[in-house]
Amino acid sequence: MKRLISLFLAAAVVVVFSGCSAIAPQPAPIQLKDGLGRQVTLSKPAQKIVSLAPSNTEILFAVGAGKQVVGRDDFSDFPAEAKAIQSIGGVQAYNFEAIASLQPDLVLAAGINTAEQVKSLEDLKIPVYYLANPTDMNGLYANLKIVGQLSGHDKQAADLADSLLKRVQAVESRVAKASGTPKVFYEIDGTDPSKPWTAGPGTFVDLLIKKAGGVNVGNALSSDWAQISLEALLLADPDIVVLGDASYGLTPEQVKARPGWDGIKAVKNNKVLLFDDNLISRPGPRLVDGLEALVKIIHPELASAQ
Repeated sequence: MKRLISLFLAAAVVVVFSGCSAIAPQPAPIQLKDGLGRQVTLSKPAQKIVSLAPSNTEILFAVGAGKQVVGRDDFSDFPAEAKAIQSIGGVQAYNFEAIASLQPDLVLAAGINTAEQVKSLEDLKIPVYYLANPTDMNGLYANLKIVGQLSGHDKQAADLADSLLKRVQAVESRVAKASGTPKVFYEIDGTDPSKPWTAGPGTFVDLLIKKAGGVNVGNALSSDWAQISLEALLLADPDIVVLGDASYGLTPEQVKARPGWDGIKAVKNNKVLLFDDNLISRPGPRLVDGLEALVKIIHPELASAQ
């Protein structure tokens, strides 16, 4: 009888401990303060995400969360797989009803979004994280890690940030060997060639031109995005003109034919060059691609120096 009782107690202990081991510990909730100063809490990494900006979409795919994106804005076209995801409108006209119908557990807003748009989504009881635009490369790396945490891809995001940092450091090492700092005019919109739009101080265009070993002509302006007069442009006399508006069909030949532009050094020396503005207008991981592309334009002699 004692042996039977002992066996019964032993079996009971095994059952109890087996039952305990089957209960997995609950992960701690994710709690992060966003760019609007709001405390955002997720009980677990988001599995159904709506992106409100191309930069956010690119970050989500880059950290490995592409398959979790169920909705994206009209302009999210990179990577190519993003175009197959349901669109929920653009920055001026998001379809909040469509967003709600997707039942997302996270909407990822960006610097192009307003506090009012975030509030409208909050009123629909949808979790929203506002990812502020970074002001430097460290801010970019931090944003990657934030999105990695929100989507459950912490390691992939950390690895990506580390690889981008190493690429930037490699660029800085190469640029340190450059002789001279060419003056660069980055054109955003030349619809009015007598007053083209460009990027001023504090923008990523300004930052990346400097990192690529150039001097941004627009740095002398008083605002982030501004028009520069033809007279001021002639006075600055840039060595290189970079056409960030090339995607609209603009060609170097058209620029050379503009009245008065033949007096600019870059035009005289055939240094009017095409550029994919998406590389530096979207504050995502492709900023580093943009930096590397600018080095090839500003310091082509460094292209082979790896």
